Amino acid sequence: MGVWMAVLHGSLVPAELPPALWHGHEMVFGFAVAVIAGFLLTATQNWTGLRMPSGTPLAALFVLWLTGRLGFLIPGLPVGLVALLDLAFLPVLAAVLAVPILKAKQFHNYPFPLMLLALACANALVHADALGWTSGTARIGLHLAVYAVVAMMMVMGGRVIPSFTDNKLGSRARRWPLLERLLPVATLGALAAALVAPVSPVTALFAAVAALMHGVRLAGWYTGKLWSVPLLWILHLGYAWIVLGFALMALTAIGLNVSASSALHAFTAGAIGALTLGMMARVSLGHTGRTLEPAPLMTLAFMAVNCAALSRIALPLLVPADYLAGTVVAGFLWMLAFGLFVALYAVMLLRPRVDGKPG
Repeated sequence: MGVWMAVLHGSLVPAELPPALWHGHEMVFGFAVAVIAGFLLTATQNWTGLRMPSGTPLAALFVLWLTGRLGFLIPGLPVGLVALLDLAFLPVLAAVLAVPILKAKQFHNYPFPLMLLALACANALVHADALGWTSGTARIGLHLAVYAVVAMMMVMGGRVIPSFTDNKLGSRARRWPLLERLLPVATLGALAAALVAPVSPVTALFAAVAALMHGVRLAGWYTGKLWSVPLLWILHLGYAWIVLGFALMALTAIGLNVSASSALHAFTAGAIGALTLGMMARVSLGHTGRTLEPAPLMTLAFMAVNCAALSRIALPLLVPADYLAGTVVAGFLWMLAFGLFVALYAVMLLRPRVDGKPG
């Protein structure tokens, strides 16, 4: 995000992609994919009981991801090389995850490597456009990538948010089997329709139904007690941005004066931002052997990331003549949120677990 602020200021010009497209690309394929990789590499070991890469192999995965990021920022690199560096990470990650999942025959987890391959295909569409092989596929690829991450959040949110809430508060989330079966249909239908025809009655219908169904799902997990637990309310608010994203998508689809980027930023700055920050704060405590009690300043970070999303969506709608101001305010709030996370968690992540266990 700091690099994006520098690009907006004119201090830096990324290679290969136009600045706005580079920003969207890096927020998804740089930031979101890194968080997804960290989560899935950890979760797959817990799911399967099989060892995942650590030490040098894990460092190699990180370097592969990092070279994809740096390729855009090094002047003079051939466009084809930039594309190759960036495209390599996701297929390798998908293969690393697929092997233990296949060995353990965990059929219900097969979608995760497939979703990563879908992200890789979306990334290929972006680079094909940049290389001049296709025309107009960069936007399609970027939107497809965001929608693939939304699908992941739908699946993982449904697994962890009610479970974490019930375990902490002793509540019992309401689940409706029919809703859970139909929700993927409505969600994927809305995302596919928005990809093909952002402004159309079909998209409006699917998006409105998806917003309603996600809202009902979230309401079933809700208990008023969660507001006393920051590690819970950040996840619930993160999922609420998915509801708002589909609602904004529906408003755009019926032709109201709501930019399509509003829904996109509800999904990205809102849902991805809040859910990733909340999960990182929680998982980092658990995997360093600490109790699930974050430092009080993390509450400020959770508030800042939600305010960043609100600023990015609301300010351009309320003050369209000063579009840049909303972007800058959102950017600095985002940096505050994740800067606080780094300041509070870096030391514990760089040291051995406090309980003496490996990890």
